[in-house]
Amino acid sequence: MRRIISVLMENEPGALSRIVGVFSQRGYNVDSLCVAPTTDGSLSRLTIVTHGDDKVIEQITKQVNKLIDVLKVTDLTEGTHVERELMLIKVSAKTDAVRSEVNRTVDIFRAQIVDVDAKNYTIQITGTSDKLDSFSQAMSQQTEVIESSRTGVCGLARGEKVLRL
Repeated sequence: MRRIISVLMENEPGALSRIVGVFSQRGYNVDSLCVAPTTDGSLSRLTIVTHGDDKVIEQITKQVNKLIDVLKVTDLTEGTHVERELMLIKVSAKTDAVRSEVNRTVDIFRAQIVDVDAKNYTIQITGTSDKLDSFSQAMSQQTEVIESSRTGVCGLARGEKVLRL
């Protein structure tokens, strides 16, 4: 089962390495991670997407929580949450017919063309991982996908639930 774990940690050298080390030592895979400082520059928020059953996630959470750099850990998938991911995708757009089809798909998915040259479009899209996967699949059916880059999931709990001290 796909899980999104959010970690509030000290913004110190090596902190990220120690947290990711917990995953590798136990043989668990990190599907994606997104980390950046919070409004308090001494703290960072790390969002990790991984797979595991309740027992595995509980073990990971307990092990990460033991680390000295970690202040708080929460499993966002336990409750309602908002998640987003950003993808940049470069596609071939050599003919008018392909450009027209790509433009139509960009509109349907509410994406944005952010760079154009004679043969290629670079498109930006945000949304859930499923939305980005669907967009990528639609593009690959219409034209050649030259390259793509994704940020990984960034998420917050909905409502009153907050990850802070």
